[in-house]
Amino acid sequence: MFRTALRNVLAHKARLLMTVLAVMLGVAFVSGTLVFTNTISDAYQNSSAKGFDQVDVAVTPKSQEDEGNTINKTPELTQAQLDTAAKVPGAASAIGVVSGFTAMADKDGKLIGGGFQSQGGNYWGAKDPRYPLTSGTAPHGADQVAVDSETAKRAGYKVGDTIRISVDGPVLTPEITGIFTTDDGNVAAGGSLALYDTATAQKLFGKTGTYDEIDVKAASGTSQAALKSALDKALPTKLVETETGGKLADDQAEMIASSMSGLKQGLLVFAGIALFVGTFIIANTFTMLVAQRTKELALLRAVGASRRQVTRSVLIEAFVVGVVAGVTGLVAGIGIGAGLRSLMNTLGATVPDGPLVISPGTIVAALAVGVVITMLAAWLPGRRAAKIPPVAAMSSVHAKATTKSLVLRNTLGALFSAAGVATVLAATAMDGSDGQAPMGLGAVLLIIGVFILTPLLSRPLIAATAPVLRIFGISGKLARQNSVRNPRRTAATASALMIGLTLITGMTVVAGSLQKSIDKMASAAISADYIVSMANGNELSTDVDKRLDSTAGVTSTSPLRNAPSRIDGTTEYLTGVNGSAIGELTDLKVDSGSFKVGGDQVVVDDDTAKSYGWKAGSDFTVHYEDGKAQQLTVAGVYQGNELIRGIMLDNKVLTPHLTDPGDMQVLVKTADGASGATKDKLEKALGTNPAIKVQSKQDLSDDIAQIFTLMLNMLYGLLAMAVIVAVLGVINTLAMSVFERSQEIGMLRAIGLDRKAIKRMVRLESLVISLFGGVLGIGLGVFFGWAAGELLGAKMPTYELVLPWARMAIFLLLAATVGILAALWPARRAAKMNMLAAIKSE
Repeated sequence: MFRTALRNVLAHKARLLMTVLAVMLGVAFVSGTLVFTNTISDAYQNSSAKGFDQVDVAVTPKSQEDEGNTINKTPELTQAQLDTAAKVPGAASAIGVVSGFTAMADKDGKLIGGGFQSQGGNYWGAKDPRYPLTSGTAPHGADQVAVDSETAKRAGYKVGDTIRISVDGPVLTPEITGIFTTDDGNVAAGGSLALYDTATAQKLFGKTGTYDEIDVKAASGTSQAALKSALDKALPTKLVETETGGKLADDQAEMIASSMSGLKQGLLVFAGIALFVGTFIIANTFTMLVAQRTKELALLRAVGASRRQVTRSVLIEAFVVGVVAGVTGLVAGIGIGAGLRSLMNTLGATVPDGPLVISPGTIVAALAVGVVITMLAAWLPGRRAAKIPPVAAMSSVHAKATTKSLVLRNTLGALFSAAGVATVLAATAMDGSDGQAPMGLGAVLLIIGVFILTPLLSRPLIAATAPVLRIFGISGKLARQNSVRNPRRTAATASALMIGLTLITGMTVVAGSLQKSIDKMASAAISADYIVSMANGNELSTDVDKRLDSTAGVTSTSPLRNAPSRIDGTTEYLTGVNGSAIGELTDLKVDSGSFKVGGDQVVVDDDTAKSYGWKAGSDFTVHYEDGKAQQLTVAGVYQGNELIRGIMLDNKVLTPHLTDPGDMQVLVKTADGASGATKDKLEKALGTNPAIKVQSKQDLSDDIAQIFTLMLNMLYGLLAMAVIVAVLGVINTLAMSVFERSQEIGMLRAIGLDRKAIKRMVRLESLVISLFGGVLGIGLGVFFGWAAGELLGAKMPTYELVLPWARMAIFLLLAATVGILAALWPARRAAKMNMLAAIKSE
């Protein structure tokens, strides 16, 4: 039986090749994902570990919890603490670390790096061991800076050049005196790092005389633990905390692994989808192979083979196919992993250098997935083969399903579908995240239910195509009849395409609806022409508002100035605004009272008012960060949204209580409205600053649209693999259909149907099956998109369902294209059949 199984594998190379391809694609995605994420994670961990080479113990400020109505600030590390740390027994040296945001512009004035990864720091002394200089000298004074070698290479800078930089507002133009190398992970990921002398860094980052961290290097023979113990005794433990470099490196490695796990899980989900779709192909292939060997299997039973041996022979074939697919998929996956890393570098998302990591777990996973998936999918055809009695040698293995089995199948499908719809509808009425798990469960139940019911649905839906197929004469009529001849197989083929299009359509509906709702939110909530903010989301200097307000053509401005406070023992962030202008710059719907900000009059969003039980006219006491208290009155309650919410009060009231005020955004209204010329004028007023974004409402919308488009394109690319697998499935089904109808095709040729008509019949059959799957997928996708929107709409009042008719038409066209392409080989094969040989075939 073992030799027989191996012979059968080699006897059907062409059809088994499609099965190997289907499994290989899924395995390649799984192994490629594991290789890629392991390689990136390992490279970052090694880079991170190198970054702690100069740190045996790190001293950091200990955050202080707010108590009662007092806001406790995190203490800063002082020069005295640095001196104490440097003198403890076992310490060889101590470095005071200062860091903050620094945007660097390239020679065209554009921001280098990704905004959030644009960092600045201090160069310690004449020779900082953390940052070896490759050329030039250490920076000294406010007009000198050193830049990392990767940034210098990307932007074409060299020692002696002048560079435009910005910390929180004004543009600086220091000279580059040195270029250094670094193991900083941000730089490795495509960011940038600028270094100043310590005094300059402290001044720029608002930390005069203080440090963010103290890095202590142990003397020879002193362990990190011993040094940590000595520092704990010498420094005030209520204000600072210490940690060894080894522990910091381990924590960093764990954080990197955790951040990569999300990417890994996401990619594996798509690999799982492709494998799930592939199971239909595997099952169809083995059903076809068993059908071709009906007589052979019956004869094996007649000469003494048991049912178990017949099933085992089919599973042995599946095992061999799975091993081949697993090995080839692993090799392809290694290539995919290497390709993804190169792609990241090409796209500018630079990653640290390091070897390609192919772990034993990746090899085991690839082989296990290939073998297990293939054998599970082949088990049912093998079981059916074992049940063929010897007297059925001349009969088809595909006996018609009994009425009882059809009733059972349809009943189960109806129950699953009803349970899925009910669960999804119930989830839409839940609150936010509470409804996510039920909706996911409902989606799975509904997809399973529709899959079970697909044979039942195929007849009426395919019958609806009859008027169109009549145009093609007898070829169209035969195509319609053939497509419903074996409803289960047609359903399995259509379901493979249905799953991919369900996900693609659902995500497109949700993304388009979210985009529309955010556009409406921006236009409904903001009347300003421009929103000015930092590229990395940090606070703007208060000078920005002053410069904008004094710019010709600007009619009004208002900074949005965030500050912590304590209200009834709870930390609450206040938003300081220009009370006289905020009403003109926003268009927020007021539920009660009036939108009046000034003096002790404030406005509060509806969620905050509800949480405290406030209404228009309510009084409350606020404790500012300087410890002073003031009684404020709620003048009005407005409807907050994702862009604007919270307690708004006049900056004239708030700012005197702030030690270091900064603005998250500045809203700007101009006399000429939003235009290219006005935007240029505002940017020039701010010194053409690489760190500052000046955006109109349309710019804001375009940025959000770009994010959604990028996300969708990535998802389309990932789901394309499932569509490719579905194409293989349609090819398999048509090949099976042509094989089963060899005699029929021969008779059709004999009575006058020419080769072109035969090809047309097979192509139309493929087209009908593919469109059937496409209609089901798009229908389910729209339903899931609507349901997800209902869940999101509870938190977004401006949310509305947007059906992307143009894209859905493209998806349906894609399904039709899949059908046409998949039919090329089977149609050609059917047309080339020798009619006499076909008529005599069994």
